[in-house]
Amino acid sequence: MPPAKDARPPAAPRRKNMRAQDRERLIVEEAVRFFAECGFEGQTRELAKRMGISHAVIYKHFDSKDALIERVYEHIYLRRWNPAWETLVINRERSLQDRLTQFYREYAERVFDYDWVRIFVSSGLKSYDLTQRYLSLIRDKVIVPAALELRHELGQDAANTQPSDQELELFWGLHGGIFYIAIRRFVYNVKTDIDFGTAAENAVEVFFSGVEVAHRKAGFRDAGPDTKR
Repeated sequence: MPPAKDARPPAAPRRKNMRAQDRERLIVEEAVRFFAECGFEGQTRELAKRMGISHAVIYKHFDSKDALIERVYEHIYLRRWNPAWETLVINRERSLQDRLTQFYREYAERVFDYDWVRIFVSSGLKSYDLTQRYLSLIRDKVIVPAALELRHELGQDAANTQPSDQELELFWGLHGGIFYIAIRRFVYNVKTDIDFGTAAENAVEVFFSGVEVAHRKAGFRDAGPDTKR
């Protein structure tokens, strides 16, 4: 079976004499590639073999496989998160549609690649908490603020209640629909030559063409005291 279009090339041979800090960085970079290809069931012994180092070298830098996976999370997820996005979502100088269009264009172009997507999916399948932690970040920094901003634009502002599950699901649907474009390319290996940023922009436009009606049906009016958190 031919390799997927977006598959990574084999790791290049590494120099034997390196500073400890550089060696640790390279282990993390190669672990990202390795786990993206093999999932988290991949063994560190095989990773060491790919790198041309002894198995003991990995554990000289990391106490356990879990510790290495944690560094992978920091490297591929937290480093790509732009804190400016958090301010963007709540900046009322622009319409919410404009804000989310910019956010999702930048988000898709910055994070949707082979390594990011496949590690994200593998983490969820293997019950590592990386996926849950990252989704909590998305919920707290994007989904909940966007739901509150939509209330404000529709004249239904209420700072003392959190959005209902139905309100949040509107935005999870938008987020998930955009992410599915990356799933098709990097997990299902479906050839998609579309531009991620343009696809994200189109998804946001479609979302706002119908969100007001959906919000009236299942949103703010259903939020009661039991939604306070």
